[in-house]
Amino acid sequence: MDHIDRVLLTELQRDATQSYAALGRAAGLSAGAAHERVRKLRERGVIRRTTVEVDPAVVGGGVLAFVMVDAHAWMGDSAEAFAALPEIVEAHVIAGSATLLVKVRTTTTEQLQDVLRRLYAIEGVSGTQATVVLETFFERPVTVRPVTEQPLPVRPAVVPPDGDGPS
Repeated sequence: MDHIDRVLLTELQRDATQSYAALGRAAGLSAGAAHERVRKLRERGVIRRTTVEVDPAVVGGGVLAFVMVDAHAWMGDSAEAFAALPEIVEAHVIAGSATLLVKVRTTTTEQLQDVLRRLYAIEGVSGTQATVVLETFFERPVTVRPVTEQPLPVRPAVVPPDGDGPS
């Protein structure tokens, strides 16, 4: 990925509905060249999908909680059991005092309590610790790092053919 790809990604994250002409202007490309770059980013899997950002509170997900899940055994193979609970919007295997961290959205705290009951019903789960979010200051999209922040390749020292290289 080069600087132009990073500009396109940043612009698409800001507003994925903008035209290829607008993307091209931001990146110093023609509309056609911007379209081709975006197509290649999709092909390579850099852009996984295009979606809209919905306000969770407006559609019934105003209660947000992060839940640490304790387990008797390794839960890394139980992704389907957690994915079956539609209120769980993210699930992560973690290192530390718990096995999993899940992000849950519900309409009410009573619904959150029901989700916690269903979590306990998953085989291997031995406990949960929920933290309810009172207010979200901000959420950020993935940051597209500038090219200069990538590590520079290490180049081997060049030794002259006569063997008088550095000692």
